[in-house]
Amino acid sequence: MSDIDNPQAEGGTGAPNPTSKMARRRARELALQGVYQWLLSGNTATTVQRHLESETENLDKIDRELFVSLLRGATGAADELRDCFEPLLSRPVAELSPIEHAILLLGTHELRHNLDTPYRVVINEAIELAKGYGGTDGHKFVNGVLDKLAARLRPEEVEAARAKRG
Repeated sequence: MSDIDNPQAEGGTGAPNPTSKMARRRARELALQGVYQWLLSGNTATTVQRHLESETENLDKIDRELFVSLLRGATGAADELRDCFEPLLSRPVAELSPIEHAILLLGTHELRHNLDTPYRVVINEAIELAKGYGGTDGHKFVNGVLDKLAARLRPEEVEAARAKRG
């Protein structure tokens, strides 16, 4: 049984913990679904958010604050976020799969604005999304782009991590 199915897994109280690691992972998955829908449908982020919230079971087990922040942040500043990662791409944005595109928007937003989340966590979560929802080697592509982007957006944090590794 996963933590999302077992409310006692993180704290033992029997009540779901919406800020647990699993709740944050589910928030990222839901945000990915939202950005994907937004990219393909042309609907507003508000419309997409309402749809996802009405269709999602166990919404109380998701870090809703993170979900909304990621969805709104990635869609609201999409052009600015694309400008950050586009120079690091090996192909035009228009040739990205919608999943890769959505993951890069989310990862870029999180690297830029969620400074309390370590860059390695942002990249690892993006890789897991790409493995679960993307093409065969999509996770390698996402890893390469976000790793280069992290070095640009969070140079001190990346350097400190590299220095620790030796």
